[in-house]
Amino acid sequence: MSTNLKVTLGVLAVALAVLAGVVLVNRGGDTTPTAAAEAVVRPDSHRLSTAADGKTTVVEFLDFECESCLAAYPGVEKLRAEYGDRITYVVRYFPIASHPNAYNAAHAAEAAARQGKFEPMYKKLFDTATAWGHQQQSQAAVFEGYAQELGLDMTRFKADVASAEVAARVKADATDGEALGVQGTPTFFINGEKFDGRPDYDGLKAAIDASLNS
Repeated sequence: MSTNLKVTLGVLAVALAVLAGVVLVNRGGDTTPTAAAEAVVRPDSHRLSTAADGKTTVVEFLDFECESCLAAYPGVEKLRAEYGDRITYVVRYFPIASHPNAYNAAHAAEAAARQGKFEPMYKKLFDTATAWGHQQQSQAAVFEGYAQELGLDMTRFKADVASAEVAARVKADATDGEALGVQGTPTFFINGEKFDGRPDYDGLKAAIDASLNS
């Protein structure tokens, strides 16, 4: 076998190996429609309302310390009051690392959820966000006060807030968000599709009405 032929065959072998590697990488990174749908809403996702017909599902990835989430909150609550159980409304955690108490707040909400009080804690955190938000020091004691006001078992609450299980639950939501292309909060999905309109009452209402009337 000539030297030139050996070189040519070697180059071809390397090229084929690289191509195979690219195919394997791409195949491993594929997200099927089913997998994407499952990442938007999980069986353990927190539902603030559930539509019997399952026709319209709104999912919000949020950070309790996010100013944009706080700005969207009144419109969201107005929509929830208006549509009630005509829509399924799902809340998922996406704490932003640069917000000093985003994780503390998410852990407090999840710990409350484990005593059946997710929605009251969700409301409490947003209703008081201007008081505790963007404080460099930990607001864990403030959140414990909210838990007491909600009548939670404090021993259990404190243990859950500090638990690996609660941390993993919050992280799982954030990981799903990242896989779905969530880069900031609030990010909404309507029937599995990312909502790219204005995240306010009018924008979300138009999308919800279009879904319900389809």
